[in-house]
Amino acid sequence: MATTTAGSESVRSESPLPPVMLDGVTASFSRRGHEPVVAVRDLSFEISRGLIFCLLGPNGSGKTTTVNMICGLLAPKRGDIRVYGHSPSRERREVLRRLSVVPQETALYDSLTGRENLGFHAHYYGVPKGEVADRIARALDVVQLTDRQHDRVGTYSGGMQRRLALGRALLTAPDLLLLDEPTLGVDVQSRRAIWDRVRELADAGTSVLLTTNYMEEAEELADDIMIIDRGARVARGSLDELRAMVARQRLILHFPGSEAAQRAQATLAAQQQVNVRDSTLEVELDDPREALRLVGVINDRLSGLSEGPQRFEFKESNLQDVFLRFTGRELRD
Repeated sequence: MATTTAGSESVRSESPLPPVMLDGVTASFSRRGHEPVVAVRDLSFEISRGLIFCLLGPNGSGKTTTVNMICGLLAPKRGDIRVYGHSPSRERREVLRRLSVVPQETALYDSLTGRENLGFHAHYYGVPKGEVADRIARALDVVQLTDRQHDRVGTYSGGMQRRLALGRALLTAPDLLLLDEPTLGVDVQSRRAIWDRVRELADAGTSVLLTTNYMEEAEELADDIMIIDRGARVARGSLDELRAMVARQRLILHFPGSEAAQRAQATLAAQQQVNVRDSTLEVELDDPREALRLVGVINDRLSGLSEGPQRFEFKESNLQDVFLRFTGRELRD
């Protein structure tokens, strides 16, 4: 997907209308000789101003298609989309004055320096000539690339290129920032740097729509999370609200090896729903008050095994537990 920011002046909208609103949106793609592929199914949501809204889903769940529709690259088959009250398909120029996109592909020029890349895109976006130098300097400072601005982008690491792509999106000081898997394939340090910059932007009043399939990214950044699967909404809420949808605690039993864990699962299967993960067993607790009693019961049931659990521990449910509960565990292409 190409970057789609445009405009000449920073447009900090004072409109009371939501940054993004989708109402019953469906998108599908035709394939010759095959049934159409439905990428987004009757999707509805609204984003609040100045917050980080996260679309979390497996590969192929419709996240990028949704971003493409919001910025006007793709028209929905059914339903309505509004960006600050404007239709991306019918009022695209007005919409693009208010948003910037950081796509999955950085679309930078390797033979140009970081500063030259930003200068080219500032001209393309219509940034006033007298403001270009100052806006580039601010963007480079935000993404911490001032000291590498005169190096060719082809010498940048993947993480640095992602940061430069974020800086490029900030040249027009957008009201709304669309981040489509912004840390895909970058190292831990670069990911943390991008997270810090995004959080600072939201705290300063920028509305952010983030798509990701990284649980830790959603946990770290999102104020509001929607999980989508096969193009449809399956759950939405804050991190705490989503965690409350599944068992609040898990009992983890650690064994000396995977074979011992599998034997223990076979012993417990008739009375207890147990999941095996390598050399551990996980038991979801519907009522945490029963945790200690359950430990005693399980110990009694496993007492006849030659290799019992080495230790027990309790863990709070996390976003990954919620995600797997609603989307399943099968692999996705």
